[in-house]
Amino acid sequence: MAVIGVGAFGRNHARVYRQLEQAGSARLAGVVDPDRARADAIARQFACQAFGSVDEMLAAHGEVQAASVAVPTVLHLEVARALIEAGVDVLIEKPLAATLGEADELLRLASRYKRVAQVGHLERFNPAVRATLPLINRPMFFEVHRLSVFSPRALDVDVVLDLMIHDLDVVLTFVKSGVKEIRAVGLPILSGKVDIANVRIEFESGCVANFTASRVSTERVRKLRFFQPGQYISIDYGRQDVLVFSVGSAATSGTAMASKPSVNPQIQMAKPPVTAEEPLLAEISAFLQAVRDRSRPVVSLEDGRRALELGLAILAEITRHAGRIGVGKNQK
Repeated sequence: MAVIGVGAFGRNHARVYRQLEQAGSARLAGVVDPDRARADAIARQFACQAFGSVDEMLAAHGEVQAASVAVPTVLHLEVARALIEAGVDVLIEKPLAATLGEADELLRLASRYKRVAQVGHLERFNPAVRATLPLINRPMFFEVHRLSVFSPRALDVDVVLDLMIHDLDVVLTFVKSGVKEIRAVGLPILSGKVDIANVRIEFESGCVANFTASRVSTERVRKLRFFQPGQYISIDYGRQDVLVFSVGSAATSGTAMASKPSVNPQIQMAKPPVTAEEPLLAEISAFLQAVRDRSRPVVSLEDGRRALELGLAILAEITRHAGRIGVGKNQK
């Protein structure tokens, strides 16, 4: 294994690979970063070699089979192409690419060279999300909040592609429907990109989802709540917790959850069993399993492209809205 880009998040990939190495299931051969001082520091910390470029790493370690790509989004295609053409499977951090054209090129490369390629949509591996998947029947309304305090990390992309894209991927997975209409507003606050955004999406199924994402909040919030016939389900990503409120037949619909009456005796409240696990460890473990089995990864390039397409459509709508009301003329 190798990690390309060992900034804030790439360092965590290196940490998990080292953890898996100590468990005997993988070997971290090296880390790559153009900042050699940073690469050297991470290499010392996780007992591997440091390199300044992918070519340098591949020349020294031709046995590398798979790698995490955690460089800035605009470099995803360049770095992943070099790895894929060298026969290396890739885990590409989200968003998949800067443009749909680049995403399509990644799809073409992975297909041509028969490489396993997974996208780092981390929340798909959150135990709370995994516990919710079996409960999905017909979601009709979502309310999603993802708020963070300001950090200089990932300012190369707007908050939609930095934070909201996690929730776009999860909701697309839950709803499994095409998008009918998007309404969105967003503003740059502390950076040159959109830092706060509110989005309303109507799907072809009739489901409506409201998303709020901010990286200029005074608190950290990671919550997704949705309604489906007879049920209200609340996910707290941070606490890895799920609450299910059911009424009528939905309260006795054969789920393996211990339930109890809430304040209203007609409503049953239940908590499905959730096994706590670090999502990044689960994500990387799933990637390595796909590499070993030569199987389709849990989060495919097609999934990553779908989330990127929706995120870019939202940003286009934000730009149109800003033009209509005469603000944010410097947005890109």
